[in-house]
Amino acid sequence: MATTSDRALVIIPAWNEERNVANTVREVRSASSEYDVIVVDDGSSDGTAAAARAAGATVLALPFNLGVGGAMRTGFTYAQRHGYRRAIQVDADGQHNPADIDRVLAGLRTADISIGARFADVGDYEVRGPRRWAMVFLARVLSSVTKTRLTDATSGFRAAGPRAIDQYVRYYPAEYFGDTLDSLVAASHAGLTVTQVPVAMRARAHGTSTQSTVGATKYLLRAMFALLLALMRRPRTATVAIGSEGDA
Repeated sequence: MATTSDRALVIIPAWNEERNVANTVREVRSASSEYDVIVVDDGSSDGTAAAARAAGATVLALPFNLGVGGAMRTGFTYAQRHGYRRAIQVDADGQHNPADIDRVLAGLRTADISIGARFADVGDYEVRGPRRWAMVFLARVLSSVTKTRLTDATSGFRAAGPRAIDQYVRYYPAEYFGDTLDSLVAASHAGLTVTQVPVAMRARAHGTSTQSTVGATKYLLRAMFALLLALMRRPRTATVAIGSEGDA
């Protein structure tokens, strides 16, 4: 009989994604029978949790909004406590294609962390202006930190092996960009290895994201500041007593 150690846990952080999350859950479940799906409802004020449950996901409901980092740390704690050795983030908005989950998970055969990269000669995902400049700069810096070539350091479509799951339970920042940049820097400082896998991103199913010049410039400045803080922060070595926090 298969155990959780043989299966992959798909973690879907969701905040007010009632219109998108059910279809994402259904697509993930259809992609493979070897995936278990949890949705971390990050303090939503709409019907996100109900829609996710109706689609067949296990739902972990947070009492208030913690951000992607807080939601993902909750998911990784669940993975650790239930014995999963592979966990992967899939965004609720439909941009991450569940058909690529197996490809990203395959990267864990050679590394602790596998990133589904948007800018690796697959698909037609395009970002212009300051936002693109920031992504290129961040990728170059993180390539140096991780000692591997990265083209998409801010991608949230990433998988974690057992060592990465343990690291993320100990330290997974909730502040802006912490879930992508800071978590990657901290993992590299802890000796974890990183690889990337080319994937094609899809358009968001419902809703829009801000792509104005002002928004892109703010993105650039905040990204640079977040990376600076991550690089200045001393590596964390303290562990967390998981059993004392209560069951997820």
